Parts: sequence; C-alpha cells; structure tokens
Amino acid sequence: MNARKKKVLITAGPTREWLDPVRFISNPSSGRMGYAVAEAALQAGYAVDLVSGPVRLSAPEGVQLHSVETALEMYDVVEELFEGCDCFISVAAVSDWRPAEVHSQKVKKGDERQVLEMVANPDILRTMAARKSAEQVVVGFCAETENLEDNARTKLVSKDLDWIAGNLVGQGSEGGFESMENQLLLLGKDGQREILGPGLKSRLAVELISRVLS
Repeated sequence: MNARKKKVLITAGPTREWLDPVRFISNPSSGRMGYAVAEAALQAGYAVDLVSGPVRLSAPEGVQLHSVETALEMYDVVEELFEGCDCFISVAAVSDWRPAEVHSQKVKKGDERQVLEMVANPDILRTMAARKSAEQVVVGFCAETENLEDNARTKLVSKDLDWIAGNLVGQGSEGGFESMENQLLLLGKDGQREILGPGLKSRLAVELISRVLS
C-alpha cells in the first residue's frame, strides 16, 4: 500500500472587504510569495492546497486552488482543510477588519466626511495554531514597517507558532508586496534564527520549505 502523500495548506494574496458593490478595502499583496511557496512545496513532493485571495497569477499545475475573496471566506476554507494537512503556511495578507455594514447599493456622495465602523475579522493563523495536533506544523508570515524582529518574535510566541517568516515592507525595504524579490527573517520556536535572501521569491520559497518541512 502506498503511503499517503503529506499535505501542505497555504494561504496567499490579499482579501477584499466590501463596502458596497463597487468599493472594497484591501492591500497591495500580489500573492507572489504565497504562490512561490506553493510551487516549492509541490516540487518537494507534497500535495498542496492553495487558498488564494484575488490575484493576477495562475496556480502551479498540480496545486489544488481554492479561490476566495473575503477574510471570512478564507477562514471557512482553511477551517475545512486544516485537520487534513500536515503543515499550514499562512502567507496571505488577510484584512484585520471588515466594514460592520455592507451596503447593497452604491453609497452616493453626501457629507464631506464619512464615519466607517469596522469589526475584527477572525485571526486565521492564531485559530489554526490553537487547534494544531502534535504532528502538525504551523508557519506564519508577517509584513512589518518597523521593528521586524521584535514584532515577528512577539507573534511567534503569542500565536504559538512553530515558525514565522517576517519581512519589511515599505520604502527602502529589500522586498515588498508587489516585488519579485524579498528578504525573510525566519524564526523558529526552538530558537532558530536565519536570514533568507535577499533574492527572488521563488528561491526564498525553496529555502523556506527546506527549513520548515525538514
């Protein structure tokens, strides 16, 4: 009998939180890092489920793609697939908040100032990490504009992750949401610390997979 191929569950891209039928709140994530990680995991011999927000990329052939739009949709798909995965890698730039009210029709111009009430989206990474079995590995990503190592280490501990990969975004950083290149700070729960890159996201993805799935 053939052994079951190990499964990696990956999220990628942004989410969109709709205000009305023509407006949404999102971020500039291109999905390139997450898609590169999916390709690297596939090439390493894993079965891959890729849960992706809206991007202009084609999923690698052989990857099972699950297209979503909102953070709640991403949460629902990840929750359904998580128990069956051996490793969860949360690369997506998920919106932390969504509008409390979504209007069914386009909101017309009115007063010069509008007050928008927001409510928190579920923390997908924290929730799945809290549910992981002893055999599962959970890897987070964080994009920061300052204090990268301190912020990454705080999230590693507070969310009870096995690994976290952090990168700086914004002006003057080595990579960013829409860049083809990146530089990652990889931290492990057992004290591991390594800088990956700078280099192409495709190369960093291969290095990442070799570290967290070794």
